[in-house]
Amino acid sequence: MTALDERLLRELAPQVLGAVVRRYGDFGAAEDAVQEALTAAAFQWPQSGVPENPRAWLIQVAARKLTDQIRSESARRRRETKVVLETVPEENVVPPPDEAAVEQDDALVLLFMCCHPALTRPSAIALTLRAVGGLTTAEIANAFLVPEATMAQRISRAKQSIKSSGIGFVLPPPDERRQSISAVLHVLYLIFNEGYRASSGSAHQRLDLSSEAIRLARAAHALLPENGEVSGLLALMILTDARRPARTGQNGEIVPLDEQDRSLWDQAAIAEGVQLVSESLARGSLGSYLLQAAIAAVHDEAARAEDTDWPQIVALYGVLMQLADNPMVALNHAVAVAMVDGPTQGLALLESLDRDPRIKDHYRLAAVRAHLLERAGQINPALRYYAEAAEKTASMPERNYLLLKIARLRAN
Repeated sequence: MTALDERLLRELAPQVLGAVVRRYGDFGAAEDAVQEALTAAAFQWPQSGVPENPRAWLIQVAARKLTDQIRSESARRRRETKVVLETVPEENVVPPPDEAAVEQDDALVLLFMCCHPALTRPSAIALTLRAVGGLTTAEIANAFLVPEATMAQRISRAKQSIKSSGIGFVLPPPDERRQSISAVLHVLYLIFNEGYRASSGSAHQRLDLSSEAIRLARAAHALLPENGEVSGLLALMILTDARRPARTGQNGEIVPLDEQDRSLWDQAAIAEGVQLVSESLARGSLGSYLLQAAIAAVHDEAARAEDTDWPQIVALYGVLMQLADNPMVALNHAVAVAMVDGPTQGLALLESLDRDPRIKDHYRLAAVRAHLLERAGQINPALRYYAEAAEKTASMPERNYLLLKIARLRAN
């Protein structure tokens, strides 16, 4: 199967799952059926070609799988046969031709369903990353900085909660949307981050994930246009994604921010993102996503790396750290301080992160320390931490970039 076909399957998966859940209501069974349909497509499409309507094809296969499962269960429970057959009539197995043109956005409904207040916040986020984002359990565990087995249990419990709660497949009323929106935004943030900087594998970026996150963020913004954090997250995604064309070289190698060709940045996207930030701040909004978007805007508005207003970025990170207890925010704050006050000051700020179990073993802490040590002229310690970061990362482009840094330092 080609990379293009794999990307198509990933993009269609949440839409197909949403359509099947909408029809049959059983989230867990629907997810299993959709996974079987995706597997069937992976085997059949390379030989027979991609169907004219791949979404309808996947829905049809998943529906048949689910109907077969229901019939198998009903055979073992003959007293329920009549109820099952009435609930899932034969004529509904194959989706009608206009199935792909449903008015509601199934992926968006699925997103709110998975983030329902009946679920705990960690479980809701994990389930949505799996069902809507298409991330593997390992990728989700990496995003949460927890063991894979722990995350697998969390996702399983979330599915059971969905099944037992009887949550319907409809967009929640406005009051419930406001209750769920925080979890929804966190999920979209994590999906986008995994797409913008893949945590594992051979590709540095996963356009399918980041594009789907932006699409769903736009849909959420259409539902809640006055919500400052919804606007902030959408702006953050747009402003960050605007740099994507310059983030990798011809061979997929990483190009750091200060070395990027800024003429490749998407100026229309930057203008849109800056406008969203300005409008939200004018309304008096102030939240973590909006602050991150403001930081991204400062980066994007600098014509050259040396024109970056680092003191403003330090100030914004200072406010952000008061709102969010996030070790990655603290790590980025240390980098910004180093740009203003020198690498020694940045290194001093990293010491507290060495005691934070959420990040102390993460490759990015080692990579940032190596970078600041290099800037401070401490080459041997920098080499040691670059090597540690390269060993810890599961991303091949990140590892290659770090190993190249080591080679260049040794050559000099």
